[in-house]
Amino acid sequence: MTVSLTLVVIMAVLFAAGVYAMLERSLTRVLIGFLLLGNAANLFLLIVMGAPGVAPFFGAAEPEGMSDPLPQALTLTAIVITFAVSAFLLALIYRSWQLGQADTVEDDEADIEVRERAIEDEEQMDDEITEADDDATTDFVDDATGPIVALHHRDLDAIIDDAPVDRPGGERR
Repeated sequence: MTVSLTLVVIMAVLFAAGVYAMLERSLTRVLIGFLLLGNAANLFLLIVMGAPGVAPFFGAAEPEGMSDPLPQALTLTAIVITFAVSAFLLALIYRSWQLGQADTVEDDEADIEVRERAIEDEEQMDDEITEADDDATTDFVDDATGPIVALHHRDLDAIIDDAPVDRPGGERR
């Protein structure tokens, strides 16, 4: 089965429109964007499913004639997840409308303070970087490192194990 270019274009448009709608501050547009993304994911799974075939429980002798049940199971899972998240978003939209007569997400003082603090911290971190830090190739600058050595089973006798071992009676070695 060859995939129709129309299905691929529709899937790409649904993904693009869904991502664009989810970037808005309105919860209703976020819900619409999420629904578009869910439908695009279902269409994607339909496209990669391949050629339709006989159901596996009909007892087809050759496995080439059977359809793959995995994309079908993934599609059902995507439908259930989309439904559950949509119901949750609808509850959020309803509660937001009850509280503020709007479904837009506004920045509060704490969000603005955190954003400004992050900008200040980033500038301070940029000031602390020196040329010596850029030349370091490891986090362990002053530690002497050696090559990794693979041990053979004959080398295990040479290893000294000084870890304490619990013995019967509570005695330690």
